[in-house]
Amino acid sequence: MNLGLLIIRLVVGLTFAGHGSQKLFGWFGGYGLKGTGGWMESIGVKPGVLMAFAAGISELVGGLLFTFGLYIPFAALLIVITMLVAIFTVHGKNGYWATANGFEYNFILIAVAIGVALIGPGAYTVSALLG
Repeated sequence: MNLGLLIIRLVVGLTFAGHGSQKLFGWFGGYGLKGTGGWMESIGVKPGVLMAFAAGISELVGGLLFTFGLYIPFAALLIVITMLVAIFTVHGKNGYWATANGFEYNFILIAVAIGVALIGPGAYTVSALLG
């Protein structure tokens, strides 16, 4: 069970942190704050740069905490809130399936975050390593 939770935390947490890095720094093919903010403004999310920062920092911090198994309820909350905003502002109107830009991916991340928060991060965490 502990190894399974570690794998889940690493994949989901690092992916989430990567999305935050795209928004904040333009890493991994992202557009940075200005580009992401401009896109957010174009879909009616204003002020765009501030909202891009809020989304990016939530994804980065939530993803890193989730990865390291630290403050899991808070990490999960950041992930869930960010994904709910994505559903309500972008993906919800497109239905469920990701192939139609729907909320499938967001919904799965919400389920994983809540599931890990409910059962705990497992034994392989930064806290456990530090003693």
